[in-house]
Amino acid sequence: MSELLITSASNPRLKGLLSLRRRRTREETGQTLVEGYEEIGLALSAGVRPSSVYVCEELFSPAGRAGSQDIGHQADLLARLRGDRVEVVRLSRAAFEKVSYREGPDGLLAVVDRVGMPLGDLRVDGPRHLSLVSQGVEKPGNLGAMLRTADAAGVDAVIAADPVTDWGNPNVVRSSKGTLFAVPVASATTAQVLDWVREHEITLVVTTPETDLLHTDVDYTGRVAIAVGSEKHGADSVLLEAATHRVRIPMHGKANSLNVAASAAIVLYEAVRQRDAR
Repeated sequence: MSELLITSASNPRLKGLLSLRRRRTREETGQTLVEGYEEIGLALSAGVRPSSVYVCEELFSPAGRAGSQDIGHQADLLARLRGDRVEVVRLSRAAFEKVSYREGPDGLLAVVDRVGMPLGDLRVDGPRHLSLVSQGVEKPGNLGAMLRTADAAGVDAVIAADPVTDWGNPNVVRSSKGTLFAVPVASATTAQVLDWVREHEITLVVTTPETDLLHTDVDYTGRVAIAVGSEKHGADSVLLEAATHRVRIPMHGKANSLNVAASAAIVLYEAVRQRDAR
């Protein structure tokens, strides 16, 4: 299969890639960007097939390393994509650096379908379902970090309630290290999420500094959804009033709260600890 070569940073096709950084374009096209060897590899492992991949072999690391970090062999991944008959577009270094959205690009950028499903399509099987709810979280980096934790903790689903950013935001993909494609995700209003929680008889645990109940004093071994609020305001009154348990993480310093991704990680791993012990 012949491959297109683009050397001009002003090529119209590259303008289309740049437009996918905008949420409106992602919603109109149903596509988003995935950059990097590790992220694209995880997407492929999750069954995602890119519509096209843009490569700059000049940026590849022949040894599969960046400093002391093993980053894998980009050429092997490219061969796999070619074997799957994914369209490959070769870019000059200047053209690739024009469309790259990360520091120190490794020469791989893919266009994939946006992830996410309707809330009603999320499966809740068995008595040990565990999900994470993020309400109004604004920063893509925090959403991505929560996805990485959710994947590591074996969470069954991550739900964005009243989302401020979308799952297809390239910075969510980047900060999740590709785990966005490994964990089922959905978006809905807070009211819809609460209806879903009630329908499936899920215990709702909401983090807040305004409670005396410690996060370690709750039973997480059944069907549980752990919810965190926005960075600025925390969980709103609707979510707090619907909570089965409101829990706080002990704070011994001057601040009264943690970064939202850190809070989610601490409570999720308390759930993991209890489930492993059980």
